[in-house]
Amino acid sequence: MALAIGIQTVPSTPEAIDFVREAERLGADSVWVPEFWGYDALTPIGALAMVTDRIRLGTGIVQLGARTPAMLAMSALSLQALSGGRFHLGIGTSGPQVMEGWHGVEFRRPIQRTRETIEIVRKVASGERLIHDGSTYRLPLPGGEGKALRAAAPPAEIPIYIASLGPANLALTGELADGWIGNSFFPETAPVFFDAIAAGATAAGRSLTDIDLTVSASCEFTDDVEEAGRRHAAGYAFTFGAMGSSSTNFYNEAFTRQGFGDDVADVQSLWREGRRDEARERVPIEIGLGTNLIGPPDEIRRRLRNYHDCGVNTLRINPVGDTFDEQLATLGLLLDIVRDVNGEASQD
Repeated sequence: MALAIGIQTVPSTPEAIDFVREAERLGADSVWVPEFWGYDALTPIGALAMVTDRIRLGTGIVQLGARTPAMLAMSALSLQALSGGRFHLGIGTSGPQVMEGWHGVEFRRPIQRTRETIEIVRKVASGERLIHDGSTYRLPLPGGEGKALRAAAPPAEIPIYIASLGPANLALTGELADGWIGNSFFPETAPVFFDAIAAGATAAGRSLTDIDLTVSASCEFTDDVEEAGRRHAAGYAFTFGAMGSSSTNFYNEAFTRQGFGDDVADVQSLWREGRRDEARERVPIEIGLGTNLIGPPDEIRRRLRNYHDCGVNTLRINPVGDTFDEQLATLGLLLDIVRDVNGEASQD
């Protein structure tokens, strides 16, 4: 099983689009476009489809509930046609702060919403007449004047990836998804995630190897490992303190299941008390180092072997660098090392 490299980027400027074109030339497998509360994830994919030829184009992720499932299916069909079949639809439930605070959509039964969205998108993409009787979506709307329709576009295969962290959502990923969009991930504790995905896959008559397992990480080549590790760790203070409510933070729960429960609880408490610098200092350096690729080439080679050996298919990389050229140099060196690691594995 080879390890592929994708890049994570927000291609909102001509320079960012140029970076994706250069990444394709260097041999990157995919590009993943996020969606928070600024730029959307779908529009940039259309721009990238027009200036690239080979690289896979994925959303990482589209927020469920921000669009109707049928609208999401329409966008996916458009992007699959524009890209010549290279589009991958990455979806996720986000969290209550974003869905209720930004979109005005009630954050209720997110796993059921995910299941029904996938069912509807696949039904639309297959060319079936859209009839769905779920607990979240009912189509056509009962008691109204609407009728069941088929998509006025040719059928297309839309690979669907789920961003999931909790056990139930991980099991749903194994049951239904073509791929997993993972983060908060240490290769050393991969079973925390992979066991639940595998259980869902087995229950559906599938296996873990049927799913493209993708994981995010930053990559920074440096000899000052401690400085870089602490800097990357400090960035998690916002994740633990602000990326969720006091009662619902999927990232904190994921790190807790990997042995960092006391740490994330302390960081969250400090952040919410307004003690932001103390919160940043409280994040263990092990989190910064363990979830990223940091160090000289030999250390990054060792870490890549760990990702490969635990079963990760694709690393979604943020190449660190102060300039366009430095980021490309980081990506190029990383791709060279990945080719070596894959070559070593093929000879075993």
